[in-house]
Amino acid sequence: MKSKIFFAAAIGVTSLAVQAQPTPGRPSGIDRTLITNANQDHVMGAAALHKLANDYYNWRNENDPVSSSNAGLHTWDDRLADFSPAKIAERAQHVRALLDKVRAMKIDTWPKDEQIDAILFRSQLENVDFQNRVLKFERTNPQTYIGECVSAIFSLLKKEYDTPRKRALSATARLKAMPPMLKQGLTNLRNPVKLYAKLAIDSARSIDPLLKDSLMALDVDLAPNEHEELIKARDAALSAAHSYADDLEKRMPKMVEFVPMGEASYNYYLKRVLLLPLDAREVEMIGRVENARYRALEALLPDPKLADPDPKRAANIPPDQASFLKAYESRETEMINFLKEHNLISLPNYLGPFQIRQLPEAFKPTSPGGFMNPPGVYDKDSTGFYFIPTYNPQSKNFYIRAAIEDPRPILGHEGIPGHFLQLSIANHLTDEIRRQHQDGVFVEGWALYGEEMLMRTGLYPNNSPAQGQILRLSRYRGARIGVDVNLHTGKWTFEQAVKYFMDAGGLDREAAEGEAAGAASNPHQKISYIIGKWQIMNLLGRYKDRQGDNFRLGQFHDDLIKNGSLPVSVIEWLLLDDDSSIKKATVEIRK
Repeated sequence: MKSKIFFAAAIGVTSLAVQAQPTPGRPSGIDRTLITNANQDHVMGAAALHKLANDYYNWRNENDPVSSSNAGLHTWDDRLADFSPAKIAERAQHVRALLDKVRAMKIDTWPKDEQIDAILFRSQLENVDFQNRVLKFERTNPQTYIGECVSAIFSLLKKEYDTPRKRALSATARLKAMPPMLKQGLTNLRNPVKLYAKLAIDSARSIDPLLKDSLMALDVDLAPNEHEELIKARDAALSAAHSYADDLEKRMPKMVEFVPMGEASYNYYLKRVLLLPLDAREVEMIGRVENARYRALEALLPDPKLADPDPKRAANIPPDQASFLKAYESRETEMINFLKEHNLISLPNYLGPFQIRQLPEAFKPTSPGGFMNPPGVYDKDSTGFYFIPTYNPQSKNFYIRAAIEDPRPILGHEGIPGHFLQLSIANHLTDEIRRQHQDGVFVEGWALYGEEMLMRTGLYPNNSPAQGQILRLSRYRGARIGVDVNLHTGKWTFEQAVKYFMDAGGLDREAAEGEAAGAASNPHQKISYIIGKWQIMNLLGRYKDRQGDNFRLGQFHDDLIKNGSLPVSVIEWLLLDDDSSIKKATVEIRK
């Protein structure tokens, strides 16, 4: 809907143009003046928007130094975030003021690309503002503080971006800052949630290997006094982390079990942040439909047991962790060759290596299946990692069993053509607002879509363990939606969520508890996979119909991911020139 100002201006132009009766096809002098003014307005507005965005990114990077390190920007490697109440309030006020400025921009007359940038930047600010207003994790979630400690060190270790000595000195500075930060965290936690506290306790008591073993790889070329300072700071940080866990444990009896955000807030996030043209009920319905479909497809396999990974069916079982990681990583080459032979996607020449590594203990409570660590948006090193749980051939963990039997489905999701490829391309966008955008629904939807796309195009034979995995992985991703929506709208308890993962998702209890914990700790993230895949599949069909005889699947994939990690509602506007989905998502904003 056009703004009132633009609508009135449009009426004025029409009436004056009729009176003057200009030469057909040529605008009158008044028309030209108005058009020129409109062009100047949108050019000035777009320039102001991008300046606001660039200033914000610089401010954010300095105020969140650990996230900056994770993203490959190492300017503030010797700092942690300031969690004093005054600083928390100051940051929240800064974001809110900036959001108000962006909301006030009249963008309806801007060209499409500039409107898109404005919508995207507004959603980025809405995301931070939502955390500040609704979730308030500094007050409710003890994982906020121990997570800062874990990531602070992990971000210095994962890549050799500088000499071990310089990284060790940065680690020493961060370690020194941990005890007062954790103490401040305990003061800030006015309304801690018991579930979050339990996860934080598990992480705090699992931090020892990260600080005692992994960190010590940097203890080279240090002067004797620097070495002593590192050890002293490390031991103090460990003691503070353990004390933090002990204090939380003492406070747990008085903590609330779990506090849902409610349906109104849940829907607000869907529309304002994720730019989804769906509400919670529609999202939950898609999850139930997809879960039922993949559950039935498992049953239609000639051998339905193939959907439940079993290492006993594997030709070779790796004897140890090193062999396991090597075997896992080696399958990537055949997948790349398959993609090239079938022209399924273009691989840019800047693509770096993709490696498999062991998951640090401190991340296990909320990431039982491991996680992807792509090149950061500021990273000069193009390497990406996938962190997997500790190898154990007797493990009940779904991801370990699946990786032993056939790692390719998970590799396709995490590596190429999945996260590693897609995010590497996103990092190379020239439009900074789009380069910074990290829409999880698209990111996870693309990776999940890639799993099934590889199966449908012939990488895996029928009635194979890989085919069974694909169906089970989609089945439990469908179950994730029911858990996420019903947990955060207050309809289910945590135990109901665990049981649903086991029943509808087909997961073992260990994996189900980790999945439910992840859903509770990270609202909306678990809907990303199936909802994103569903949107991409819908777009694929429409794209194919539009292309007709010129349709080529590989071209669709290239056109899709060249835009970065943007919401599919925006990509529809870019690829099909159809803004109906983004209008539906932002209808309340436009009123």
